[in-house]
Amino acid sequence: MMRVQSWVLAFLLLLLEVLGSRVGASNPGIVARITQKGLNYAGVKGVSALEKELLEITMPDFEGDFKIKHLGRGEYEFKRIMIQSVELKNSKLELIPGEGLRASISNAFIHLKGDGKARKSILKVKGSFSMEVKGISISVDLKLGSDSSGRPTVTNKQCSCHIAEVELDFSGRIGWLLNLFRDLIESKFRKILDEKICEIIKKSVASHLQPYLQTLPVIAKIDQLTAMDYSLEGPPQATYHSLDTPFKGKFFSRKSHQSLIPFEPPAMNFPENQGLMVYFGISDCVFNMASQVYWEEGVMNFTITDDMIPPQFHIRLTTSSFRALVPQLGKLYPNMQMELQMSTSSPPVMIFSPGNVTLMPVMDLQAFVILPNSIRAPLFLLSMTTTVSATMGMNASRLISSVKPGSKLTMELKDSNIGPINVPLIQAILNYYTLSTLLPAINENLQVGFPLPLPKNIQLYDLLLQPYQNFLLLGANVQYVKN
Repeated sequence: MMRVQSWVLAFLLLLLEVLGSRVGASNPGIVARITQKGLNYAGVKGVSALEKELLEITMPDFEGDFKIKHLGRGEYEFKRIMIQSVELKNSKLELIPGEGLRASISNAFIHLKGDGKARKSILKVKGSFSMEVKGISISVDLKLGSDSSGRPTVTNKQCSCHIAEVELDFSGRIGWLLNLFRDLIESKFRKILDEKICEIIKKSVASHLQPYLQTLPVIAKIDQLTAMDYSLEGPPQATYHSLDTPFKGKFFSRKSHQSLIPFEPPAMNFPENQGLMVYFGISDCVFNMASQVYWEEGVMNFTITDDMIPPQFHIRLTTSSFRALVPQLGKLYPNMQMELQMSTSSPPVMIFSPGNVTLMPVMDLQAFVILPNSIRAPLFLLSMTTTVSATMGMNASRLISSVKPGSKLTMELKDSNIGPINVPLIQAILNYYTLSTLLPAINENLQVGFPLPLPKNIQLYDLLLQPYQNFLLLGANVQYVKN
């Protein structure tokens, strides 16, 4: 039966791996939540999968003997028993707080056919039979956990099956004889089906569901510089309303193979309205750890050259063009190319609040002139501050983002090798440079995003991305799409 929920339940558990962050002593960096709506979806799809699997069951041949009053003992044998149809009703996938999940089905129906024969002394009869198994109830408890590698695990804690009624209908010459000990045969069939169904469940958990869960990699490459540890920090926790799982999700440099900073994520308070199947509370620490890693790797340093300036912009990065802004520049370095280098003294920090994600980067801008011998000579150094707004989105299986200015750049002269300069005028020009050149370059990098490790054939829709205090809430419904 646990191919019963094989891909569906596995998907919902694997979705808990979507992103991760390092869990502190008390609060995880990410809480992945499956709601009852998500479990209901798994239950419906699981029943459909179970019906197909039951049709493939190979029933064992069986034989025995019987004793009929006044007639004595005889023997019987049943072969080529095939399940013809299955109808499963009233399915549920429920939470067991503190333990795991319970899958149950009640009032199910199975129709079987086969061949039989019986012998009493020299009397031999054979024929076919049809059997209806009614009022089948199945209950399976699943224990969810994680292994030493941080991968999810699932084990069958208990399975029970009860059959309320078995009705046999014999045809051919065998009928009159077997009808004499019908109760014995029906009891035998009931016992075989009880054992067979739970046997299938145990085998499916071990050979289908568990291996599928284990296929999820614990390390995922983000890009050429960084990777992320997606392993579970602990086992999924069932509550009365949802299934919650904590994660790692450590950004680290692929050179050093270790996370650069520790952090203590704040608590995340999920909204009460949970109309979607799955939710992910992603702590701001996840994004700020990424900021730290990329800053350490030097990715946040940008160089602007004249060939990057849009052709329609009249003020070029040349000393002759800047002469109106800094008169002495043209005298000291006539007709030479310039270069602007932007850097941050510390990693930008993303601040999550209800409805908003903002950054307040502090940057330095160093202007250079390119001498005839290709040596860069420093001209002036400005400190710059601004407010930037970030927007989160989804692209295929990745969480992506983009930024836009929340306020104009403000600048202050820190050092000059060419005397006084017109800071307000340069500020106005660099604001344009930022909008036309720098932000598009940053947004292009941000489109790489974070990979979402989803199992095959699963798609997300009805996406919700909403910033809350100290975390991003990502919600979605899911659907299984065959290739």
